[in-house]
Amino acid sequence: MIKKSSIKLLRIPFSYFLMPVFWFSISFVEDINRTNALLIFIILHLLVYPSSNGYNSYMDQDTSSIGGIKNPPQPDKELFFITIVLDIIALLLSFIISAFFAGSLLIYIICSRLYSYRGIRLKKYPVLGYLTVMINQGGLVFFMIYHSAANDHNPAFPYIGCMTACLLIGGFYPITQIYQHDSDRNDHVTTISMILGKRGTFIFCGLLYVVAFSLLFISFKQQEQLLLFGILQIFFLPVAVYFFTWALKVWRDPEKADYDHTMKMNWIASTCTSFAFITIIMIKYFD
Repeated sequence: MIKKSSIKLLRIPFSYFLMPVFWFSISFVEDINRTNALLIFIILHLLVYPSSNGYNSYMDQDTSSIGGIKNPPQPDKELFFITIVLDIIALLLSFIISAFFAGSLLIYIICSRLYSYRGIRLKKYPVLGYLTVMINQGGLVFFMIYHSAANDHNPAFPYIGCMTACLLIGGFYPITQIYQHDSDRNDHVTTISMILGKRGTFIFCGLLYVVAFSLLFISFKQQEQLLLFGILQIFFLPVAVYFFTWALKVWRDPEKADYDHTMKMNWIASTCTSFAFITIIMIKYFD
């Protein structure tokens, strides 16, 4: 019987925060293979992401709040073996889609392990760790979803979309670290958010989102779909309002950069972003 603590540390609900990249990539696919798209969704959100979370928890041995869990239980060897099983199942299922997708997924898994593994631990390096997450969860995931969820396997690759995916993750990730400065410091980890400081994290993330939306504007303009870009802005309005409201609170009181505010930001951003791209997919599908 699998322990409840192991299941909890897989942080399956946390996959919700990474879901926008899936919908974003799918929104660029002209002819969607729905079977592949569904299988990709299951592999990433129910197997690979939870496995990565669990492995990270096993390596970190967290005693303070982590993404999705305010009071995490202590992991043990069972969690480690569960992550291996999940990865094996994910890789086997990925061959149903294609060897290309399986190879891309293997790269993702290796990078996520190198990020957490105590012997290498890329996460302790602020820039290298940050770029690993940004490229892996953003660009690589966009790339493999786009190519593997399309019926046409030789479409022109949307480079602007791939760069935007990196920037969206890059603008999201430092915010998730903003309440963990003390625990990361105690674990001898230096994150990009620690380097930037609490105020600097908000400024940095805000600038990345400005660049990301500038690229999206260019992309939609090239496709003569500025109406869709306008719809996107409507969905992002609640995100912007909460972001700037929270930033003002932190400016006045740095203690407001806490777990509860961070999780609320994550939920609002992930929900609005996912619904924005789902709406765009539906408009394109029924056009």
